[in-house]
Amino acid sequence: MPGTAVKFVSLLLLLMWLPHAHAAIAINSTRIWPAQDYTRLTIESRQSISNTMFTITNPDRLVIDLKDVQLSGTLTELAQKIGDNDPYIKSVRVGRFKPGVVRLVLDLKGEVKPQLFSLKPVGEYGYRLVLDVYPAQPPDPLMALLEQPRTADQSLVAEQPIPEQLIENRLKLSASLDAGESARKPPLQTPELRARTLIVAIDAGHGGEDPGAHGRHGSLEKNVTLAIARKVKALIDDTPNMRGVLIRDDDYFIPLEMRVAKARKVNADLFISIHADAYIKPKARGSSVFALSEHGATSSAARWLAKKENEADLIGGVNLAVKDPYLARTLLDLSQTATISDSIKLARHVLNELGDINDLHRGHVEQAGFAVLKSPETPSILVETAFISNPDEERRLNDKAYQTKLANAILSGIKRYFAQNPPLSRPKIAQADQ
Repeated sequence: MPGTAVKFVSLLLLLMWLPHAHAAIAINSTRIWPAQDYTRLTIESRQSISNTMFTITNPDRLVIDLKDVQLSGTLTELAQKIGDNDPYIKSVRVGRFKPGVVRLVLDLKGEVKPQLFSLKPVGEYGYRLVLDVYPAQPPDPLMALLEQPRTADQSLVAEQPIPEQLIENRLKLSASLDAGESARKPPLQTPELRARTLIVAIDAGHGGEDPGAHGRHGSLEKNVTLAIARKVKALIDDTPNMRGVLIRDDDYFIPLEMRVAKARKVNADLFISIHADAYIKPKARGSSVFALSEHGATSSAARWLAKKENEADLIGGVNLAVKDPYLARTLLDLSQTATISDSIKLARHVLNELGDINDLHRGHVEQAGFAVLKSPETPSILVETAFISNPDEERRLNDKAYQTKLANAILSGIKRYFAQNPPLSRPKIAQADQ
């Protein structure tokens, strides 16, 4: 009898366990982030999802099979989220392929290089299955810059029909900054400034899956930074012999190292990363400007902020299985004392200009190990425009007129930097050979 009782209990436990073992995985949400760089599709759930993926040609399709997933409205509604403006995905079909398998079929607009990977829970997210759909031929940010319309004051594109010649000639085009600044801002008289157009990379912090900081009235840092970045670019483009390049031009996520790489590909003279931080205390206020540090952070607050910003890749979601050798080379040379020195000079000028329109959280430039500032040869700064967690500053950050004031202050700091530190002719980086 004791043996029979043990068998009965074991059978009962097995029967209790089986329904949970075979329960379909519920989908919490689905999201789609279309962009020229790539389109990201995210499926969020409470458990990790087993999956397989393969492609079909004629016509181009991408097939993803999800194992033990509940076929719910949350998942089928994904088809309605694909817009006509998506550069790479035409449509999505979702249905039961066979018992225990839900199949997604993505009709594509051309040849792509997909990446499918899983992310563990982090922050506000549960488990995420992420599909990144990259074009087979990635867009060239330098050629996109060269193809922008010419203005009466500046011409980035010469008449040569061969792209390589266009790229080489960009550094040789006649250019000079407008010297019509106030008397306190020195005129630009150095011949090097007339040798080429000055390119400023403008990085709107966060984006897509990574919202950044939250304001107390619902504002998201990623939206504020993009609005300010667009205004900075517009002002720079209106400045004779300067052009701005947006690292992120819409609501999508870009890994930190890719932001650095994109700026290098357009041979940016400066890199400006724009943010609007949050703090646990709503009274925290003011603007700050940061540069990279080789030898540790200049304060515990700077160290905390750098750690927080560097975790953006965890929130946004990076495919750690893919290692780009170009990115590895980009971040190899960290003995960049001269570049950091120039970054600090730039940061001081921008900080002084911001001090004219806002309180300064700290009256001096701080330094820490920000991953997004690790360009070996491009002076790079991170601008914390204000605290989005402060209700008063959140309101101003959403005001278009104030956003323009911030953008003008950043541009004025850039001009003052170039006036006192004219860019020297530096070797053209042959990206194709790296």
